[in-house]
Amino acid sequence: MSATRKPSVLFVCVHNAGRSQMGAAFLTHLGAGRVEVRSAGSAPAATVNPAVVEAMREVGIDISAETPKVLTTEAVQSSDVVITMGCGDACPYFPGKRYLDWTLDDPAGQGVDAVRPIRDDIEQRVRNLLTELGVRARA
Repeated sequence: MSATRKPSVLFVCVHNAGRSQMGAAFLTHLGAGRVEVRSAGSAPAATVNPAVVEAMREVGIDISAETPKVLTTEAVQSSDVVITMGCGDACPYFPGKRYLDWTLDDPAGQGVDAVRPIRDDIEQRVRNLLTELGVRARA
């Protein structure tokens, strides 16, 4: 990444109601404004999964006002890193973009107890991503 420009990251999952919302929330929180963050879904749900909202609240991050967004070609084109989380081939591919596929359990239909380990896995992956991007995570 250029020293004068913030890196941009797009998180994509099918419904944009769980995994990608958690990824975006952790990157927004831990990146403290030093990363441009987006999330989207190939088939967005109507609302964010309530168990995901609760699990994130437990770690001090409020995503209750977030809404699932539709994946657009423009969102992919304007991102440096695209992280897919189970969206299959629905994500457009552009040469020169960095694509990461994070294999994670889907929190859809799960309770908070099942969401916690997914949340914790995503947090660790986001911390590792920040290190790779050369961005210091907020303490």
